[in-house]
Amino acid sequence: MLKVKDIAFTGTPVTDIAKARAFYEGVLGLVPAHVFQFEGRHWIEYDIGPAKGTLAITDGNPEWKPSAAGTALALEVEDFDAAVAHLRANQVAFLGEPGETPVCRMAHISDPDGNTITIHKCKHVK
Repeated sequence: MLKVKDIAFTGTPVTDIAKARAFYEGVLGLVPAHVFQFEGRHWIEYDIGPAKGTLAITDGNPEWKPSAAGTALALEVEDFDAAVAHLRANQVAFLGEPGETPVCRMAHISDPDGNTITIHKCKHVK
């Protein structure tokens, strides 16, 4: 039987590493934990949250293509309204208006390559 222990990483393909880093670090405020470069290809890891889930951005795998229809990353935020205001002030593209469900509030945005990111706030998490 397969026993999954944890998520090792979530990889997000990008085409312009400088532009992607400006977005993920400058707009989303993520801090790089590890930066690798090999033969002109890049892999940047950001450890997120107390469980240290890892988000990696990369231009290093030609089979991975940026897409709004691919895996969507959801980032839990402390203050949903402040996060939405910050993203709007930084002219981030929203994929519709922020919404609410019985358990959460969320907004779907695009990174510079069109990958979907969800800004999320659980109602039961302080």
